[in-house]
Formats: sequence, structure tokens, C-alpha cells
Amino acid sequence: MSAGDEQARALARIEAFRDRVPRFDDAVVTLAHGAGGKATAALVEDVFVSRLGRGPEGDPLADAAVLDPSGDERLAFTTDAFVVTPRRFPGGSVGHLAVHGTVNDLAMVGARPEALSLAVVLEEGFAVAELRDLVDDIAAAADVAGVRVVTGDTKVVGRGAVDGVCLVTAGIGRIPAGRDLAARHVRPGDRLLVSGTLGDHGMAVMLARGELALEADISSDTAPLAPLVEELLRAAPGLRWLRDATRGGVATVVNELADAAGVAVVLDEVALPVRPAVAGACDLLGIDPLYVANEGKLLAVVPADEAEAALHTARTHPLGADAALIGEVRESPAGVVALATSFGSTRIVDVLVGDPLPRIC
Repeated sequence: MSAGDEQARALARIEAFRDRVPRFDDAVVTLAHGAGGKATAALVEDVFVSRLGRGPEGDPLADAAVLDPSGDERLAFTTDAFVVTPRRFPGGSVGHLAVHGTVNDLAMVGARPEALSLAVVLEEGFAVAELRDLVDDIAAAADVAGVRVVTGDTKVVGRGAVDGVCLVTAGIGRIPAGRDLAARHVRPGDRLLVSGTLGDHGMAVMLARGELALEADISSDTAPLAPLVEELLRAAPGLRWLRDATRGGVATVVNELADAAGVAVVLDEVALPVRPAVAGACDLLGIDPLYVANEGKLLAVVPADEAEAALHTARTHPLGADAALIGEVRESPAGVVALATSFGSTRIVDVLVGDPLPRIC
């Protein structure tokens, strides 16, 4: 029996045991409901989508809503909130994240970001000097990303209400005519590309909290990804789908892809790029890097005949130097993600259930 046959049989066995997203029936919200995994999906479906609808594209978990104005171009719209602890960490701050997270959500649907709004909820007693520093970070990040902050709002609440500050940004961008990135375009045989190393942001924030007797040279990868997206689309015009691997990490995002596209995805453990310091920290904490968030890395599904061109282009871009082809799309079993391990076995990669790293984005 060939290795391919063995893997197919393993995937079939996995399908029989795969735990699907449960109905949301919890009495109270927990930190796990903000982790981007099963609990988040259940909360969104049962509480929000059931009452508000699914939006223009029918996918409430998409990075941004794609609107359909008159003319050839379409508009993309997104919003996000940032409550990171600590507010400043190696490689960035919550101010940088407030810009990067929103412009990246626009870029993942193929939009060119144009403008942001900024809402700031401040706790009584927050230091004005720190607020000025955070706004300077927002201004600098917006300048690098090529967007303007055009409107906003400020609220002040009582001490202890928001842990200092909460930043909320919304963004709008334009999708060029003929550009359509969505899970429905994904086909068996397509390849999965990641633009760089896994888990950098999540581990940088975790260690910056100083709660662990652990030191490592790890910096957040927070960055605006729109320029890299444009380069990839030029190199691989058949690019099917994009997503930045934030909450829940690569594992959760790929599971969302498999469910939305009705396909299976097999990841190659040997190909996964992880910095030694991140891998070591994850080992000590008992956390799989596949579930740790990034803020400056994307996943792309490209046709097999464009995969090498996309990889070469990514590696020549400053934000894609460590890019790798890490998996392949299969026809079945639909909705399953598996990992081909370095030992020759195959194991399931399920959606994140708990929240090992809360408050990181």
C-alpha cells in the first residue's frame, strides 16, 4: 500500500471522530469565547448571526465584509477591537495592532486599505503621557500602511472598567475589478502557503507579561500585509483565498477554510516554519505553535502550478523571507484538517477549544 493510500485511510478514520462545533448553551461568557476557536464560533453563530444575519458574502467569520456598490470596484469593510495585555511588548504595541489588524483584514479579501476610524475607550486615571505614545504608534503605523485615520470617538469610563484602554478601529478599502478571493474557489490539489514563522506575536506578548520564569528573544511580527498581498497576486493571479492567522493560529484558520470550502487539508509538519526560540517556549508551556497567533503572517491557497512562483515572490519580500509551502488541499474527507508528522503518521488538527493565550490581540 502506498503512502498516499495510508494517508487517505487515516483521514477517513479521523473524520469519524472529529468533534464538530457545539451549540452555544453556556450561561456566561468566558475568555475561551474570545479565543477564535470552537467557543467563539458557537457564540457568533448562536447569539449574533441568528439575530443579525450573515452579511453580504454569507460568512460571518470572514476577515471583512465585501460590499457591492455600482461600478467595477467593490468595497470592503471591517472592524476590530484591541484589548492587549501588556499594551507594549517586544516588536510593537496595542497602537500598532489597532492599525495592522484592521488593514490586514481588508487585505485578506483583496482590498487596498484606504481609511480607518478610531474609537478609544479610556479608564479614569489612565496616564495622558501613555495615551500620547499610543496615538503616536497609531499614526506611525497608519503612515507605513498608507491609510488615514479619518474619524473617531472617545469615551471615558470608571476605574477598573476596561483595564486601562480599549482601541476599536474600523476600516474601508477598495477591491479592484475582477479580484475575488473566497473559500468557494479552493480546489483539490491546491497548495497552502504561509508567509513566515508561526507563533511569534502570541509568544512575544505572553513572555512580556512577566508571569513566567522564562526569557527568550522573541518579538511580535505585527505588520501591514497589503503590499505582500499585491505582490502575491501579481505572481500567482489564480490565488484563491487569503487569511491572516491571528486568534486561534494556523490550525483554527485552516479548519475554517476546510469547513467553508468543503475540502480536506493535509499539513506537512516538517515544512512548518517555527523559530527555535518560539518552539522552545511553546514546548516549555505545553502549547502547540499551530494554535499561537501571528499579527503579520498570512495563509494563501494557490493553484499547484503557481505555488513555486508565489513562494519565490513571498521570500523576496521583507515580510515573507521565511515563507513556506506547508500543505495541500484534498477532496475528502470534507472539513478535516490533518498533519502528516515527521514520524510518518497522520493526526487530526482540530479547532482550538480553550484559550491558552488570552488577551494577545
